[in-house]
Amino acid sequence: MTKKGKEFEEDPRYKQCNKEAIMGLVLGIVNLIWWFGFGYGLGSKPVSEYTYMFGFPAWFFMSCIVGGILFSILTVIMINKFFKNMSLDGLSEDELEEYRKEYK
Repeated sequence: MTKKGKEFEEDPRYKQCNKEAIMGLVLGIVNLIWWFGFGYGLGSKPVSEYTYMFGFPAWFFMSCIVGGILFSILTVIMINKFFKNMSLDGLSEDELEEYRKEYK
């Protein structure tokens, strides 16, 4: 109970914010796994055994160039498809009701 006798009610936007944070974290971890897998997987051979793509060692091309492009595209897709534009200002009672309905 608060001082005025009302129970605390969590802002309904927190659910969406938490979802977006988790999605961003997962994408970052997958990016790190991609980079590490190609960078150390293909890059652990002796230099004489490297294969090359467009003049770059295959490990560098796949981990840094392809990975950078791929995860940039995935970030744009994720933001456009799953993230929601919402005000972070205080809410009036009417706006609060609208967010309750929208983010359930």
